[in-house]
Amino acid sequence: MPWPRAAACMTASLLLALTQGLGMNLVTANLTQVQGAFGATSVEATWLVAAYMAPNVSLALALIKLRTQYGLRNFAELSILGFVFASVLNLFVGDLHSAVAVRFMSGIAAAPMSSLGFLYMLEPFPPQRKLNVGLSLALTNISLGAPLARIISPALLDLGGWHALAMLELGLALVAFAFVFLLPLAPIPHAKVIGPLDVVSYLLVAIGFGAAAIVLVLGKLYWWLEAPFLGVLLVLAVASVTVAAIIELGRKNPLLDIRWLVSPPVVHFMAALLLFRIVLSEQTSGASGLFQALGLTNDQTRGLYVVILAATIAGGLACAAVMKVGREPKIHLVALALIAVGAFMDSRATSLTRPENMYLSQAIIAFAGALFLPPALSSGLMSALKKGPNYILSFVIVFLTTQSLGGLLGAAVFGTFVTIREKFHSSLLVEHVALTDPLVAARVGQLSGAYARVLTDPVLRSAEGTALLAQQATREANVLAYNDAFLVIAALALFAFAALLVHMGADALRARLRGPLATASA
Repeated sequence: MPWPRAAACMTASLLLALTQGLGMNLVTANLTQVQGAFGATSVEATWLVAAYMAPNVSLALALIKLRTQYGLRNFAELSILGFVFASVLNLFVGDLHSAVAVRFMSGIAAAPMSSLGFLYMLEPFPPQRKLNVGLSLALTNISLGAPLARIISPALLDLGGWHALAMLELGLALVAFAFVFLLPLAPIPHAKVIGPLDVVSYLLVAIGFGAAAIVLVLGKLYWWLEAPFLGVLLVLAVASVTVAAIIELGRKNPLLDIRWLVSPPVVHFMAALLLFRIVLSEQTSGASGLFQALGLTNDQTRGLYVVILAATIAGGLACAAVMKVGREPKIHLVALALIAVGAFMDSRATSLTRPENMYLSQAIIAFAGALFLPPALSSGLMSALKKGPNYILSFVIVFLTTQSLGGLLGAAVFGTFVTIREKFHSSLLVEHVALTDPLVAARVGQLSGAYARVLTDPVLRSAEGTALLAQQATREANVLAYNDAFLVIAALALFAFAALLVHMGADALRARLRGPLATASA
């Protein structure tokens, strides 16, 4: 392929990935500001995230077959048109209810953007480079949306609040629209691959995955055992996916090969990806949550996310340079070791910790995150190809499900653990705080002194000082809870490192034993 067209394809891939990534993360990164714009509580504003993720987590299953049956060109053009339409609707949102409905549509429209970003990045590379260089660069592009959203959103909110975020999303969609129409991808053969039972199975899976996504997003806010609707959604998710599995088990040409999906190698692969998503929540939920608990805003953490963005790019380029067939376990060992080191460094945080104190640790984790995914996807694709083309769809579903639902699961587990530990540390701190203690009384007197000019009543001043002391105790409990979570993440990464090392040793031993046996039989 001529280099100008190759450069254009790579630019289109980057643009499509940023369009999808920023569309998903701009709202997530600015929930506090968004809830103010709509006059909503923090819990109500989180419904915007749930509405976006509910359809998004399952659409990859339908999109692959739609692309095969109706052609890549039609798929690309209709997908980008749908995204532009959803972006236009964002401009007319005026209240929370309409925003939730539009975010649901945006979640549907954004799902094809990741696929198109992958395809445009793989297009210019020869076959021998697609699964190392192309794959690494495509996954790196998709990872850029989260840190970039936190870097640019403060300036956008200053310019025009919610509508400035919507305008950026629309602008990116229109530029991506031009690239898709002017730079068509190489066509793929059409085939009739969608049957009536495919539609039934997909709808059941979509309902199940969507209900699970809502539970994972909202569970830690409404609390898992307190809100009855969470239980109803969970039952609906299990029932829908179970019925879909029963249907697929009885089909000659299933949409999903359930027997292959529950085979030991695939279960092992899914467990590894889920574990990675959980340990990576140290960055996606941990660092941002800690600074939010300390009262810092996005404009104060911008430097940290610039470092994360640069480290992610460096990790993706490093992975593209070193990734070859057979090196996947070694790359994963390096990634897990780096995550363990970075998480342990973060576990020493205090209430005086600021973003610049985490530059190194978060850069290490971002670099490791960019290293981990491409080898995992490459090895999984090759194992699926060995089984036959029909297994590609099942593998893609495994990978995307562990990334979408796995990311939500990681955030939910991390947030729940932090909440539980915060209550534990709060109880320990508060039980030692008594106004009869001279040190505590002196501290309350110092804090209440700030109100001396506005409150003349000593009782009211003392009450305000006590409230400030309680806030400080809560802040310290939050910091201790995040430190506990960071330590657990470091321990999980070390456990995964040790397990992978044992697995590699066992494989090497089996290979060494097979050598003499093969020689003897010859």
